[in-house]
Amino acid sequence: MNEKTQTAESREPLSERRNPKDRRTRTLRSLIHGSLHPRRRGPRREGEHNFTAVDWHHPQWLAVAMLTLILCVADALLTLTLLHGGAYEANPLMRPLVHGSPLMFAIVKFGLTAAGIVVLILLARARVFGTVRVSLILYLVLLAYAVLIGYEVWMLESLADVS
Repeated sequence: MNEKTQTAESREPLSERRNPKDRRTRTLRSLIHGSLHPRRRGPRREGEHNFTAVDWHHPQWLAVAMLTLILCVADALLTLTLLHGGAYEANPLMRPLVHGSPLMFAIVKFGLTAAGIVVLILLARARVFGTVRVSLILYLVLLAYAVLIGYEVWMLESLADVS
């Protein structure tokens, strides 16, 4: 027998060499381990600047996301308070939800905002139209919510003065 035949025969079949435990079944452990020890912090190859899947995102995006979601909840509460005081919903997409169940309004509003923030964080390194970084859009959304909250507080004070 030649050497190639002997080594091929002495090898175990691939299925028998594998570890019988499937790593993919330990989802929680994998998530925790991947969060504490991220491997993918950027694109795999030089010059790759489009959307890439990474294991690690800058901590500032967590802060921006949390602040935006807190302001989203404040916006929902202030909107419902203003509507109770006689104001009307200016957003035509949210108007039907506001006049229905307040809980459903808050859930839909928070869910849409949270989903949008997650997508923006995943794309934070990308550029829109090749020029504007998506990370700038995250800051603009946060700023827009802050301005909106300020406007709603001003409207609430104006309604209190009229009453």
